[in-house]
Amino acid sequence: MTQAQVLPRRRSGLFKNPVVLKELRGRMRGARAFAVLAVYLLLMVGFALLLYVLSTASQDVFGFTSGGQIGRTLFTGIVGIQLFLVTFIAPAFTASAISGERERQTYDLLKTTLLPARTLVIGKLFSALAYVFLLLIAAIPLQSIAFLFGGITEVEVILAFVILAVTAITLGATGLYFSATQARTLSANITTYGVTLFITVGLPMLIFIAIALFTSLLGARQADIAAEVQVVLLYGLLALSATNPLVAAFLTQYWLLNKQSATFFYETVTSTMGIIQVPLISPWIVFCVVYLLIALVLVVRTIGRVRRIES
Repeated sequence: MTQAQVLPRRRSGLFKNPVVLKELRGRMRGARAFAVLAVYLLLMVGFALLLYVLSTASQDVFGFTSGGQIGRTLFTGIVGIQLFLVTFIAPAFTASAISGERERQTYDLLKTTLLPARTLVIGKLFSALAYVFLLLIAAIPLQSIAFLFGGITEVEVILAFVILAVTAITLGATGLYFSATQARTLSANITTYGVTLFITVGLPMLIFIAIALFTSLLGARQADIAAEVQVVLLYGLLALSATNPLVAAFLTQYWLLNKQSATFFYETVTSTMGIIQVPLISPWIVFCVVYLLIALVLVVRTIGRVRRIES
């Protein structure tokens, strides 16, 4: 046996982090992780079958329904249920990451290992998100079923995965932040899910109110409103819509179908000055930038909080 065969493989990147190795080994060692994955996929399959049955039933009742419409319905429903599950799963894995160590009285043992606060926080976040990403990747074949019916493109599948991944990262960072600031896991969970519900439920209500006001202002009297006001309202609506993953995904798909662009496009504005082409950025880009910045700020503040606790 040669020396190269005796020496263990050298790990690189985040897999050098001892917290990542410990958390991943502990999570994947038992049957719980595979049971959660199986239940998750069964829910996704059951929901997809339900959508298919409802789509074919509506075809029998209301007449002809194209395969593209069925495929789009399946894809939208699967992504929607994925977003719903990620919204509750991602914070659950991180809200107890640090507060749970204190409750189990193992936090002092972590400090004796001389692990830097940055290594601890990033390791906890990465190990939790790694399992969430496993759930997202495992459901991609279900999304691809829609290709059999048509109506969606590879770009939509990629954008859906990006929005889901960014949502998981930000909500995971939110749970980790409150896990570091709260003394108990229960209070950390309550605070985390309160913020999550505001993002996923409260913000869409405000967005829909803003959309209703916007459409009423730009309805029959669109030509009477100054072009500057319309442009400000349009950009404000875009910024507000990009703060919520569900609305960002919906508007991204809407503009992708109507403008045939997933990055930049132009929206027509009619006013007393005539017709103006307003340049806009696709909502998913603004959403990813905003949410990743929020996640970065939360991770930095969590590291600072852990350092203050250690000192």
